[in-house]
Amino acid sequence: MKKCQLASVLFLVLIVSSFNSNAQSESPILGVWYNTEKTAQIQIMNTGDQYLGKIIWLDNPHKDGAPVLDNANEKKELRSRPIMGLTILEGLKYEDGIWKNGRIYDPNSGKTYSCEVKLKGKEKLEVKGYLGFSWLGKTVEWTKVEK
Repeated sequence: MKKCQLASVLFLVLIVSSFNSNAQSESPILGVWYNTEKTAQIQIMNTGDQYLGKIIWLDNPHKDGAPVLDNANEKKELRSRPIMGLTILEGLKYEDGIWKNGRIYDPNSGKTYSCEVKLKGKEKLEVKGYLGFSWLGKTVEWTKVEK
């Protein structure tokens, strides 16, 4: 009987701690962010152990009645895809207060860069794109979209 009670208590402790760790693991970078120019909104989501970001809003989503396309892409076969819904941020993994080892695509230049992201307060993200060494990159600031 005591073994059954002990097993029940251990099971209950595991369940409660599981719920607690899930609540605490909600990442502060999840949500919708304006790019620097506030011409696009990017939704950052978690896909297991990685984070990605998709464009979900553009201030000017149509040009002459047609969707804005990925015209600057270095790969000709991708130039006909719409910017709206495009995944521009992928592969980020959280480590020591920074989301690292990701890639960011810049639709304006058509180039993809290595990327890392730092949270600056609750409302700002510092997004750095770089080639090779992170200290050689460019850092921009994204702002959280108010709900």
